[in-house]
Amino acid sequence: MKVVITGGAGFIGLRLARRLLELGHLIDSSGEERAITKLVLNDIAEPSVPLPEDTRLNFLPGDFGEPALLDQLITPDTGVVFHLAAVVSGGAEEDFDLGMRVNLHNTQCLLESLRALETCPRLVFASSVAAYGGDLPEVIQDDTPLTPQTSYGGQKAITEFLINDYTRRGFLDGRALRLPTIVVRPGKPNKAASSFASAVVREPLQGTPYACPVAPETGVWVLSPKQVVESFLHAERLPAETWGFHRALALPGLTTTVQDMVDAMRAVGGEKVVDRLSWEPDPVIERIVRTWPVRFAPKRALDMGFEADAGISQMIDDFVREELQGQVA
Repeated sequence: MKVVITGGAGFIGLRLARRLLELGHLIDSSGEERAITKLVLNDIAEPSVPLPEDTRLNFLPGDFGEPALLDQLITPDTGVVFHLAAVVSGGAEEDFDLGMRVNLHNTQCLLESLRALETCPRLVFASSVAAYGGDLPEVIQDDTPLTPQTSYGGQKAITEFLINDYTRRGFLDGRALRLPTIVVRPGKPNKAASSFASAVVREPLQGTPYACPVAPETGVWVLSPKQVVESFLHAERLPAETWGFHRALALPGLTTTVQDMVDAMRAVGGEKVVDRLSWEPDPVIERIVRTWPVRFAPKRALDMGFEADAGISQMIDDFVREELQGQVA
């Protein structure tokens, strides 16, 4: 069986690819366990680190919305697609047309390619808690309506509804996960409005000064890279009947604040590390982040076996151990 990851050169895409190669199998549309014979990663950017040496693995560069590339990406042996590719939140807000083209129009082209297979392949989609917004309750429940207040959130919400309908009609077997903010990501800050949530600890721990664009009391709903990868795999394994009519859910996460993260960083690196941090509010970033919910009661996800992280300190410890080889600058 062929498995495809769009956005496969990104941090999460590469971690997911490594786990899939380790596992060696997934569940196909008939509910049967199948060996992964091909794993294709697609991205517009080249991977920033060397890919694992594995004959099953192939990298296909390019825009996943281009018909010629889709013909190579989605072939009759495609059984599972993990759709991670997207223009991130700040980028989609800055450039409406780009966000609409990549996050919505290209995604529908992908859905149509899967529909044309007539085999009902499984699709796991990376949605976002940005699909919520506006006048929200104190705690987001499973039945809280989607009222996104950013273009990115709107594009994610629309895709969820498309996946529901394509699944209802038997074109594919879709599952959409509303991801919390993923911390701690390695690399450098990007245009995602949530980029600060990793940078506020990543940069100082690596010896780089960082100006945080939001206030210390800013709340965030977070999940670790390890746990989000396991959530993608768990979502794929679940039987179709477990999902029922509604193919999207908010993942369990952890409510924290930027100050909580700084305090946890202090416990790891000491005051000298914290001294590398400054505060320079960015009204654009603050406006976007204020629309995102920070407290959830994800009963449905928990009942379905999804899990959250133990705490923010553990998430930072994991980053230091896995990405910094245990060394704090």
